[in-house]
Amino acid sequence: QVQLVESGGGLVQPGGSLRLSCAASGSIFSINAMGWYRQAPGKTRELVAGITTDGVTKYYADSVKGRFTISRGNAKNTVYLQMNSLKPEDTAAYYCNAAPSFNALARGTFRSWGQGTQVTVSS
Repeated sequence: QVQLVESGGGLVQPGGSLRLSCAASGSIFSINAMGWYRQAPGKTRELVAGITTDGVTKYYADSVKGRFTISRGNAKNTVYLQMNSLKPEDTAAYYCNAAPSFNALARGTFRSWGQGTQVTVSS
């Protein structure tokens, strides 16, 4: 099983930037893709960005393309999300997760999630 710890959220004004970090531990040998999801109040959790651990394949939801950048750390078990030009509609709890394949990442059906990190975009 993989344990996840997210950090880097906070309160930021519209147009501002934040960088989220995620570290996975446990059965990291099984990880081939990692991604960031978000869930706003009253909405379902959605995948906003994903990356394979070799860095070759990246995915972005249409709502964040051109504003968010996902990257992997030197270690296979870390992933970052640079968020620029933030909008109020980006306000949500952000979670990361890890999967053995990109398809599994896209399905998003995980047994467990980390505690998440709150991003609030407001003036």
